[in-house]
Amino acid sequence: MDWNHYRFRTRWTLPAPAPVVHRTLARIEDYALWWPQVRDVTRLDDTSGSLRIRSLLPYDLFLTMREGRRDPAAGVLEAGISGDLEGWARWTVTAREAGGCLVRYDQEVDVRKPLMRRLAVPGRPVFRLNHALMMRAGRRGLARHLEAV
Repeated sequence: MDWNHYRFRTRWTLPAPAPVVHRTLARIEDYALWWPQVRDVTRLDDTSGSLRIRSLLPYDLFLTMREGRRDPAAGVLEAGISGDLEGWARWTVTAREAGGCLVRYDQEVDVRKPLMRRLAVPGRPVFRLNHALMMRAGRRGLARHLEAV
């Protein structure tokens, strides 16, 4: 087992229409407005940005996200990740018959941050919990943001 390799899948149900959620998620430069753990975002060009992320644990992750696929009809946003983590992430937004939408977040990454690599075995459960808490806060923040727009 590679202790520095992670796969995550998170599902959010939101009351907003799928196209609105997809457009919001496509605006990476606005993530810091609604996602508390996304501390800074700098748009690098039309298809990439750099992010500084800090969740519960006392360290920052510095990432560069590069758009890989943007398909509004399929509700897909995919990006390559480099920096303290290396891999990919994908949002998939689908309409629900009952209204609103289902948002699925998939991520597969390898840890590159030296501190996290040194703590790979004992830290793994804590790193997974840290991710789960960040995703929960992201759902709450996005729901509030969507209500306001």
